[in-house]
Amino acid sequence: MLKRIGLSKSGYYRHKSKGLSKSKERQLKIKDLIMEIWEESQHLYGAPKITAKLRKMGIQISERTVGKYMKELKIRAKYCKPFTVTTRDSNLNNKLKNILDEQFNPEAPDTIWCIDTTYIPTKEGFVYLTSIMDLFSRRIISWDLSTTLETTNIISLINKVKATRKSNPKIIHSDRGSQFTSKEYCEITAGITRSYSKKAYPWNNACIESFHAIIKRECLNEYNISSYNEDR
Repeated sequence: MLKRIGLSKSGYYRHKSKGLSKSKERQLKIKDLIMEIWEESQHLYGAPKITAKLRKMGIQISERTVGKYMKELKIRAKYCKPFTVTTRDSNLNNKLKNILDEQFNPEAPDTIWCIDTTYIPTKEGFVYLTSIMDLFSRRIISWDLSTTLETTNIISLINKVKATRKSNPKIIHSDRGSQFTSKEYCEITAGITRSYSKKAYPWNNACIESFHAIIKRECLNEYNISSYNEDR
């Protein structure tokens, strides 16, 4: 449906929110940021910490509103038992490098893949669309729609696309969501250089972020999706 999609940095949010009221536009931007902050925290942040992060970014918002948006997105902070020892690397963010560095024009197919997950509202709640784009053609080479953000959905999608392509890419680029930094994701992408966007900086993955924005604006906003099955 959309074969070639790409936006400049300056056009990203304008392209994403075209046709929406200012309040809806702001709400959409904030929900995207809430989802990204929550993912980067490995699902540990609740409304108080996410509110603090947003305020540091210059966004004036109440904790109550953040909590409301989190409820609409069906996300919440993961409960951690006191004194539980985890294996999470405290220096993880320093190890996640932006190898792609916004070089969006590879010279051959299956050189660079970009992967991203976005939320889609339905009458029954949110569902999650994950897409993989080959940057050479700017085409979506595989996608998955699910009702949860579980890592297993990402793993199944990558297994599916690897089975249908002639070769694996040299680089696979994503944001820093927990699915894309998990042990399972690292194992399924072994042999491929993993590249990550900077924190709260969607322009590092602008091509696929723009694709999802256009899908939501030009297609989904025209219809009142009732359920996960109808969305598929």
